[in-house]
Amino acid sequence: MPYTSLRVSGESRPRLDDGFERIRRELKLPAEFPRAVTDEAEWVAEVPRLPALDRTDLPFITIDPPGSMDLDQALHLEERPGGYRVWYAIADVGAFVRPDGAVDREARVRGETAYLPDGRIPLHPPVLSEGAASLLPGATRPAALWCVDLDAEGRTVGADVTRALVRSRERLDYDYVQTAVETGTADGTLRLLAEIGRLRLALERARGGVALPTPERKVVPDGGGYRVVVRKPLESEAWNAQISLLTGMAAAAMMLDAEIGLLRVLPPAPESEVARIRRMADALGVPWAAEASYGEVVHALDPAVPAHAAFLQESTALLRGADYVAFNGEPPSEAGHAAVAAPYAHVTAPLRRLADRYATEVCLAVAAGEPVPDEVQRVMVGLPETMRATGRRAGAAERACVDLVEAFVLRERVGQTFDAVVIDTEEGRPGGQVQVADPPVVARCDGERLPLGERVRVRLTRADPVTREVRFSAV
Repeated sequence: MPYTSLRVSGESRPRLDDGFERIRRELKLPAEFPRAVTDEAEWVAEVPRLPALDRTDLPFITIDPPGSMDLDQALHLEERPGGYRVWYAIADVGAFVRPDGAVDREARVRGETAYLPDGRIPLHPPVLSEGAASLLPGATRPAALWCVDLDAEGRTVGADVTRALVRSRERLDYDYVQTAVETGTADGTLRLLAEIGRLRLALERARGGVALPTPERKVVPDGGGYRVVVRKPLESEAWNAQISLLTGMAAAAMMLDAEIGLLRVLPPAPESEVARIRRMADALGVPWAAEASYGEVVHALDPAVPAHAAFLQESTALLRGADYVAFNGEPPSEAGHAAVAAPYAHVTAPLRRLADRYATEVCLAVAAGEPVPDEVQRVMVGLPETMRATGRRAGAAERACVDLVEAFVLRERVGQTFDAVVIDTEEGRPGGQVQVADPPVVARCDGERLPLGERVRVRLTRADPVTREVRFSAV
């Protein structure tokens, strides 16, 4: 559940909507789909290329935020002798989108779905992403169906993927899943999701993977207005994410074996940077045993503790530099993802992220013992740059929207003082970044030698909705 939020009344919504539109223009976000794209989408929605394999017998469910219509994934979990079987159905966008067609070309411009408070900017026309290709409950859909076998400890022992027809039985949300598990009423897939999710989280920590326990910050509609919500993700979200991660790891292993594919990579941090963060942990009183990995350290932290919040903010420097790498032939020398602590590929969100469709097409061909289609190979070469540019744009849009709402709400409180925690400083540069508890704001703070990880009193000196800047100074 959200543990704090910042609200804007409905009377102010038109001014914020104008600000969101300005962000769209500044970042050159795509507008409406061209007519040729919507026309083609409406046509292919009626004539998908359906697979021969029918697995509508499997009782799939989807787990997504309330109100979601672009449902990429459906899962069904089973116990098997000596372990578990994960059935993971991924929306088969390739069954609808023709290579080099109007929808495909437009998707290469957009790269991924961008989320703004007043509406999404989707990767594909809604007739596909929220309709014909979405794994909506009760509808028979084409899917890339992954079958991943795990042992009793949750380790992957085998994986395959093929095209199949599937049908989701029910659409659930994370709160429902969390409540069912906590109250002991979860059975079948939901019971096994918690069981497998915990095993996979333990394996992630053991191999040095990193899942930062930092709160999520985003702007959401609230009646006639908006709220900036700060919330800690539920355990059910982490369990569900582990199913996606194990599938992405299986996909990466498949592509590396075949020496062709598209990986999501993150190089390990330089030793000098790790040493600096270790010194910072010591200065903040954050325990970091000599034999412990960074992932094991952050797993035990609570962002509500000031020193922990500061360490988490500073230590994200160890996780910078994520990228995509396409290869055809010898695999890249740096094929791993430092946060996953294994090779990894994006394959589970093709309705919202372009790279996933192409990586999935590679895996489907490899698993079937067939050559990767030429049109997939041609486009794949340029996908890393496409995903870099569109990912930066989508991320900038989300951050700008949060900044706008924070500045708008605080605009009449300039001169007031607040309690805050110093969460970031830069050596040799005065000032830093502070986290204010009420209202929930993270912003720049001026001052000499701010005490990292400690509580301070700050005064609001600037809150400008035009520049979207909020700034404090130490009292």
